[in-house]
Amino acid sequence: MTDYDLMCRQLESLSEGVTWDITVLSNAAALIWDTLGDINWAGFYLMKEGQLLLGPFQGKPACTVIEVGKGVCGTAVAEDKTQLVKNVHEFPGHIACDSASNSEIVVPVHSGGYVYGVLDIDSPQFGRFSEEDRDGLEAFVRILESAEAIK
Repeated sequence: MTDYDLMCRQLESLSEGVTWDITVLSNAAALIWDTLGDINWAGFYLMKEGQLLLGPFQGKPACTVIEVGKGVCGTAVAEDKTQLVKNVHEFPGHIACDSASNSEIVVPVHSGGYVYGVLDIDSPQFGRFSEEDRDGLEAFVRILESAEAIK
Protein backbone atom coordinates (compact mmCIF):
# COMPACT_ATOMS: atom_id res chain seq x y z
CA MET A 1 0.00 0.00 0.00
CA THR A 2 1.37 3.39 -1.01
CA ASP A 3 1.64 6.13 1.62
CA TYR A 4 0.27 8.97 -0.49
CA ASP A 5 0.30 11.42 2.44
CA LEU A 6 4.05 10.94 2.78
CA MET A 7 4.55 11.12 -0.98
CA CYS A 8 2.63 14.43 -1.09
CA ARG A 9 4.68 15.87 1.78
CA GLN A 10 7.88 14.85 -0.01
CA LEU A 11 6.69 16.56 -3.20
CA GLU A 12 5.86 19.73 -1.26
CA SER A 13 9.38 19.74 0.16
CA LEU A 14 11.00 19.05 -3.23
CA SER A 15 9.04 21.81 -4.98
CA GLU A 16 9.28 24.50 -2.30
CA GLY A 17 10.98 27.60 -3.69
CA VAL A 18 11.61 26.01 -7.10
CA THR A 19 10.62 28.28 -9.99
CA TRP A 20 11.27 26.06 -13.03
CA ASP A 21 8.51 23.58 -13.90
CA ILE A 22 10.85 20.99 -15.45
CA THR A 23 12.75 20.69 -12.16
CA VAL A 24 9.55 20.11 -10.18
CA LEU A 25 8.16 17.63 -12.73
CA SER A 26 11.47 15.74 -12.92
CA ASN A 27 11.55 15.25 -9.17
CA ALA A 28 7.85 14.35 -9.15
CA ALA A 29 8.42 11.62 -11.77
CA ALA A 30 11.43 10.29 -9.84
CA LEU A 31 9.44 10.30 -6.57
CA ILE A 32 6.61 8.29 -8.16
CA TRP A 33 9.11 5.89 -9.76
CA ASP A 34 10.84 5.38 -6.42
CA THR A 35 7.61 5.02 -4.39
CA LEU A 36 5.05 3.08 -6.42
CA GLY A 37 5.50 -0.63 -7.03
CA ASP A 38 4.68 -2.61 -10.17
CA ILE A 39 5.04 0.28 -12.61
CA ASN A 40 7.07 0.47 -15.81
CA TRP A 41 6.65 4.16 -16.72
CA ALA A 42 5.87 7.36 -14.81
CA GLY A 43 5.98 10.86 -16.15
CA PHE A 44 4.38 13.83 -17.77
CA TYR A 45 3.08 14.96 -21.11
CA LEU A 46 2.76 18.74 -21.43
CA MET A 47 0.37 20.76 -23.61
CA LYS A 48 2.11 22.70 -26.36
CA GLU A 49 0.44 24.09 -29.46
CA GLY A 50 -2.71 22.03 -28.94
CA GLN A 51 -1.05 18.64 -28.43
CA LEU A 52 0.72 16.70 -25.70
CA LEU A 53 4.51 16.59 -25.87
CA LEU A 54 6.71 14.27 -23.82
CA GLY A 55 7.98 15.84 -20.60
CA PRO A 56 10.06 14.58 -17.67
CA PHE A 57 9.67 10.85 -17.00
CA GLN A 58 11.19 7.64 -15.63
CA GLY A 59 11.14 4.46 -17.71
CA LYS A 60 11.77 3.36 -21.28
CA PRO A 61 11.74 5.82 -24.18
CA ALA A 62 8.18 6.93 -24.92
CA CYS A 63 5.89 8.38 -27.56
CA THR A 64 6.85 12.00 -28.14
CA VAL A 65 3.56 13.50 -29.37
CA ILE A 66 -0.02 12.59 -28.46
CA GLU A 67 -3.03 14.29 -30.02
CA VAL A 68 -5.79 15.54 -27.72
CA GLY A 69 -8.60 12.96 -27.73
CA LYS A 70 -6.27 10.10 -28.73
CA GLY A 71 -5.22 7.31 -26.39
CA VAL A 72 -5.57 7.41 -22.61
CA CYS A 73 -3.54 10.63 -22.20
CA GLY A 74 -5.37 12.49 -24.96
CA THR A 75 -8.72 11.34 -23.58
CA ALA A 76 -7.78 12.62 -20.10
CA VAL A 77 -7.18 16.05 -21.65
CA ALA A 78 -10.30 16.01 -23.84
CA GLU A 79 -12.53 15.02 -20.91
CA ASP A 80 -10.45 16.89 -18.29
CA LYS A 81 -10.89 13.83 -16.10
CA THR A 82 -8.68 11.15 -14.55
CA GLN A 83 -8.58 7.97 -16.61
CA LEU A 84 -8.11 4.74 -14.62
CA VAL A 85 -7.72 1.89 -17.10
CA LYS A 86 -7.48 -1.64 -15.72
CA ASN A 87 -6.73 -3.18 -19.15
CA VAL A 88 -5.28 -0.85 -21.78
CA HIS A 89 -5.91 -3.43 -24.51
CA GLU A 90 -9.64 -2.83 -24.05
CA PHE A 91 -9.33 0.98 -24.24
CA PRO A 92 -10.48 2.26 -27.64
CA GLY A 93 -7.58 3.89 -29.48
CA HIS A 94 -4.96 2.98 -26.87
CA ILE A 95 -1.47 4.09 -27.95
CA ALA A 96 1.06 1.38 -27.12
CA CYS A 97 4.33 3.18 -26.42
CA ASP A 98 5.55 0.14 -24.44
CA SER A 99 4.07 -3.24 -25.30
CA ALA A 100 4.70 -4.39 -21.70
CA SER A 101 2.08 -1.95 -20.34
CA ASN A 102 -1.24 -3.53 -19.36
CA SER A 103 -2.86 -0.90 -17.11
CA GLU A 104 -2.60 2.86 -16.85
CA ILE A 105 -3.72 5.88 -14.87
CA VAL A 106 -3.64 9.42 -16.26
CA VAL A 107 -4.40 12.54 -14.19
CA PRO A 108 -4.84 16.00 -15.77
CA VAL A 109 -2.62 18.77 -14.37
CA HIS A 110 -3.94 22.35 -14.44
CA SER A 111 -2.32 25.76 -14.50
CA GLY A 112 -4.12 29.08 -14.82
CA GLY A 113 -7.47 27.38 -15.29
CA TYR A 114 -6.30 25.26 -18.24
CA VAL A 115 -5.00 21.74 -18.69
CA TYR A 116 -1.23 22.20 -18.52
CA GLY A 117 -0.47 18.51 -19.08
CA VAL A 118 -1.03 15.06 -17.65
CA LEU A 119 0.60 12.72 -15.17
CA ASP A 120 0.79 9.30 -16.84
CA ILE A 121 1.70 6.05 -15.04
CA ASP A 122 1.80 2.62 -16.68
CA SER A 123 2.06 -0.86 -15.21
CA PRO A 124 2.77 -4.30 -16.67
CA GLN A 125 0.19 -5.66 -14.19
CA PHE A 126 -3.49 -5.77 -15.20
CA GLY A 127 -5.69 -3.84 -12.75
CA ARG A 128 -2.67 -2.31 -10.98
CA PHE A 129 -4.39 0.99 -10.17
CA SER A 130 -7.25 1.33 -7.68
CA GLU A 131 -9.60 4.07 -6.50
CA GLU A 132 -7.13 4.63 -3.65
CA ASP A 133 -4.41 5.24 -6.23
CA ARG A 134 -6.72 7.64 -8.09
CA ASP A 135 -7.40 9.62 -4.91
CA GLY A 136 -3.73 9.62 -3.89
CA LEU A 137 -2.46 10.65 -7.32
CA GLU A 138 -5.10 13.36 -7.67
CA ALA A 139 -3.89 14.75 -4.31
CA PHE A 140 -0.31 14.52 -5.60
CA VAL A 141 -1.30 16.50 -8.70
CA ARG A 142 -3.00 19.16 -6.55
CA ILE A 143 0.37 19.66 -4.83
CA LEU A 144 1.98 20.11 -8.26
CA GLU A 145 -0.72 22.57 -9.29
CA SER A 146 -0.05 24.67 -6.19
CA ALA A 147 3.72 24.68 -6.75
CA GLU A 148 5.12 28.08 -7.65
CA ALA A 149 6.70 26.66 -10.82
CA ILE A 150 3.41 25.31 -12.19
CA LYS A 151 0.67 27.76 -11.17
